[in-house]
Amino acid sequence: MSLTSSTPSDSARSASLAARSLAVLPVHSRNNALTAIHDALLSAKPTILDANAKDMSLATTASKDGSLSASLVKRLDLSRPGKYEDMLQGILDVRGLPDPVGQVSLRTLLDDGLELERVSCPIGVLLIIFEARPEVIANIAALAIKSGNAAILKGGKESSHSFEAISRVISEALEKTEVPNAAIQLVKTRDVIDELLQLDRYIDLVIPRGGNELVRFVKEHTRVPVLGHADGLCSVYLHADADVEIAKRVVVDSKCDYPAACNSAETLLVHEEVLGTVLPTVAEALLQRGVSLLCDARSKEVLREKLPSDKAVLLQDTGETDYDTEFLDLKIAVKTVPAVGAANGTAHTSDPSLDLAISHINAHSSGHTDSIVTQSKEAAEYFMSAVDAAGVYWNASTRFADGMRYGFGTEVGISTNKIHSRGPVGLEGLTIYKYKIRGSGQVAGEYGAGKKAYKHEKLDL
Repeated sequence: MSLTSSTPSDSARSASLAARSLAVLPVHSRNNALTAIHDALLSAKPTILDANAKDMSLATTASKDGSLSASLVKRLDLSRPGKYEDMLQGILDVRGLPDPVGQVSLRTLLDDGLELERVSCPIGVLLIIFEARPEVIANIAALAIKSGNAAILKGGKESSHSFEAISRVISEALEKTEVPNAAIQLVKTRDVIDELLQLDRYIDLVIPRGGNELVRFVKEHTRVPVLGHADGLCSVYLHADADVEIAKRVVVDSKCDYPAACNSAETLLVHEEVLGTVLPTVAEALLQRGVSLLCDARSKEVLREKLPSDKAVLLQDTGETDYDTEFLDLKIAVKTVPAVGAANGTAHTSDPSLDLAISHINAHSSGHTDSIVTQSKEAAEYFMSAVDAAGVYWNASTRFADGMRYGFGTEVGISTNKIHSRGPVGLEGLTIYKYKIRGSGQVAGEYGAGKKAYKHEKLDL
C-alpha cells in the first residue's frame, strides 16, 4: 500500500499491472498479507485512535457551525465501543473465508476432448471513494487482497488524519508480504477524482461509500461502472396481525441501533387495525429513545388518544417529502395503511392492504432493505417476493443488512444495483467469471449443419 503522489493515470496503470500479479497469487500468500495487516493495526491502535481524535475534534467543530452533518461525525468515530475491534475482526473473518478465485460454477463437455468451464476471477482494479468511515481502508484492503483485486482508495478530508495513520500502518505491513505494493493505493488530494473517474481503460469498477450527493456525483461523472446506493430509505411495515413485542423490538432496533447507518429505518407503515393496539407500544418505546415521530393525520389522532399526555405532545406532523427523506437521525415518518375489505382483493393475499403497503414501499424506498412484522407466513412470503429491494425481511430488524452479519467477513458497501451484485457486497461481489475451454486441436468450423454435432453434456463440478 502506498500514499501515491504520481499522476492519476500512472497510479491507475500501475494498479492495473499489480492486479494481474495479485490475481495469480496463491491464496495462502493473500491470507498471509491479511494476517500482517491485522497484527499491525492491532499494535498501532493507540496511534490510530490519537489520529482519529484529531479528526473528531475538527469534525465536531464543523458540525456545530453546520458545515458537516452529524451523521458523518458519527461515522467518523473509531472510538465508539467495539468499532475498532469490529474492523480488526472483519479482517480475520475475510481471511477465514474460502478462496473466491478459481471457483468452477459450470462444466460442459462440448465434444470429446473439448471441455468448457466457467471460473470465478477478480474484477481487476477497484476505485473506492468514501466519506468519513476510516475503517473502510482496512475493510477494502482486506477484501481486495483476498479477492485478488487491486484498489485505489480516496478518502474524505474529514478523515485525513485517520486515513494517513491507517495507511502508513498497512503500507509497512504489506512490505513484508508478497502482495505488490501498487495493488493497494491511497490518494490524498481531491483534485484527482475527476481524472480517475475517466480512466475506464485501467479502472474496472467504482464503489462510492458516502451520502447521496457523493454517489450521485460519481454516477454522473464517470465512464466506469458504479456499484453502490445513493440512499438508504428503509421501511418497516406492521401488518394487521403484528405481534406487539416483536414489533417493538424490530422497530426500535431498526431505528435506534445506529440511526446514522444506511440500513436504519426511516419509515414506519402501520396497518389501520393495529393503530390503537400495537402502534402505541412501539411509539412510546421510540419516544423514550428520543425518536421524533412524524405522523400522518390518522396515526397522530390515534396516538394522541392512546399515549400519556406528556408523550402525545411530542408527536409531529409529516411533511410532503418525509417519506422520501433519509433522516440518518432519530426521526421516523409514520404512515397509516388503510384497512381494505377483501371482497375485491387479490387471490394471493387475504388482506389487500398488504398490496397498498408494498406499493408505497416500491414507490418511495431506495431498494435497500425493508421489513414486515406479521404472524402470517403467507403475507410475509408475498411481501418478500413483491417488495423490490436488495434485502427483504420478516420479523427482523433492517439493521441486519450488513456484510459482517451476513457472514461475508466485511463489505465494500451495499449495492441496490440489479446487475452483478446486490445487497452487502463481500468477496463474491468482487469477483466476476471467465469461460475456459480446454481442447485438443478442434476448430469451430468443424461443427454445424451437415458437420459434427456438439454434445453439450453437463459435467460434475
